[in-house]
Amino acid sequence: MQKEKFDRIVSFLLGASWAIVLFGALITFQLFLFLGYSLALFITITFVVVSLFLVLALDAFSINREKFYEIKKQTELLEKIYSKHTK
Repeated sequence: MQKEKFDRIVSFLLGASWAIVLFGALITFQLFLFLGYSLALFITITFVVVSLFLVLALDAFSINREKFYEIKKQTELLEKIYSKHTK
C-alpha cells in the first residue's frame, strides 16, 4: 500500500515536472524575447537543460527506490537459502 502511494506521488511529480519544462520554456522564451531572439533562445535552452536535470534526478530517485526493494527481496531469499543449507 505504501509503495503504491509513493509511485503515484512520483508519477504525479514527473508529469508536473514535464509540464513545468514545456510551459516554462515557452514562458521563458516569451519573457526574454525583448532582449533579442538569440539571447532569448540561449536562456530558454539553459532553462530546459537545468529543468531536465531536475526531472532526471526525480526519475533516478524512483529507480533507486525500486532497486532497493529488489535487493531487499533478494537478500531475504539468500538468507532463507543460507539458513536452509547451514542446518
